[in-house]
Amino acid sequence: MKPESVVIPLRKIHETAVVHPGARIGKDVEIGPYAVIGENVLIGDGTVIGAHVVVDGWTSIGKNCVVFHSASIGTEPQDLKFNGEKSYVFIGDNTKIREFATVNRATGENEETRVGSNCLLMAYTHVAHNCVVGNHVIMSNAATLAGHVIVEDRAVIGGLAGVHQFVKIGRNAMIGGASKVVQDVPPYVIVDGHPAKVSGLNNVGMSRSGISLNARRNLKKAYKLLYRSGLSLAQAIAVMEQDLESCEEIEHFMRFLRNAERGVCRSRKDTSE
Repeated sequence: MKPESVVIPLRKIHETAVVHPGARIGKDVEIGPYAVIGENVLIGDGTVIGAHVVVDGWTSIGKNCVVFHSASIGTEPQDLKFNGEKSYVFIGDNTKIREFATVNRATGENEETRVGSNCLLMAYTHVAHNCVVGNHVIMSNAATLAGHVIVEDRAVIGGLAGVHQFVKIGRNAMIGGASKVVQDVPPYVIVDGHPAKVSGLNNVGMSRSGISLNARRNLKKAYKLLYRSGLSLAQAIAVMEQDLESCEEIEHFMRFLRNAERGVCRSRKDTSE
């Protein structure tokens, strides 16, 4: 009987790269000069790893990603509580990670740091331990997420912005450059400043995401109830439940507000609690 042929994945690994024999490398993967790939790393098909990149720990990188030179993925968290435990980094498909960016693995046994698909992490960005970053997220140059931050889909974080640990950033939110974010940022809004304050709705981002005109009108009403009515957060949510037409975007907006553990960013014009 003729033996079955063995299909060897096509790979382009530079002769100076250091790739552990235990690493799992997909087909059509490129690994550049002096890159270091650890034992427990998985790299998906078609991904490009640039020169001097370090990928270590229990790290999984999806398909068709690009990691530019000198980035560091999956190394130990910058956290005094970390004690050498097994923890993970997961990165989705089609994500680009630019020069000198860092994504640390989680603190806590079997915990994880996660970056979604179709994201862009520009140069010098930092995703700390136990962060969860959604899909289609953009982090501009030197934007920084402290530990346990959650960033929902299609959020945009401006350059040099700093996000406090345990903060949540809502879907389609936009954070201005050099902002200091210490409270949760509701979905669909723009915040800016030091500390960050809400300045309006992210109408351009919502339109580009295909959110319907009717949903955007409802979100404008919700925004006015939250930031222009003088109502407290609980009161504003109660009025939204009674007065606003239900749609997926409104339900998500209210759900986010109900679960805001650090309080929400307030408007510059708003003095209510």
